[in-house]
Amino acid sequence: MNSDAVRGAIGMASLTVRPGDTSVAQALNDLPILATPTLVNIFEGACSAALAEHMESGETTVTAEINLLTNLSVGVGAEIRAHATCVEVDGSLLKFSVEVHHGSKLVASGVVLRKLVDRVSFGARVAAESILGETPPAPN
Repeated sequence: MNSDAVRGAIGMASLTVRPGDTSVAQALNDLPILATPTLVNIFEGACSAALAEHMESGETTVTAEINLLTNLSVGVGAEIRAHATCVEVDGSLLKFSVEVHHGSKLVASGVVLRKLVDRVSFGARVAAESILGETPPAPN
């Protein structure tokens, strides 16, 4: 991956909130609002979209850290869109600024750190640790 090319890359993702995307459906609480795990999914989808054209063969990224601030709750039928911008590249760590909007209203914002890894060696290590019954360490 070319660090200079990925810095400033923008990705987008969108979603119409379905009943299964709500906190009540995911057993988080009793409110039929967009669930936090679904919000995280759309954050990550936008980050992945930003990276899609910059990945070299065998490269992928995994989540290292997510910080989010929820400003507004939305319910079933709401159309939301996420925008992610790669704001920093530090070695194998890629930092994204992310926002999710419903119309002109800010639903959530945050920072996502993704780590660039070699797909084959990372997958092999996780599989080996799984077979051995070990808890995999954080991505390195």
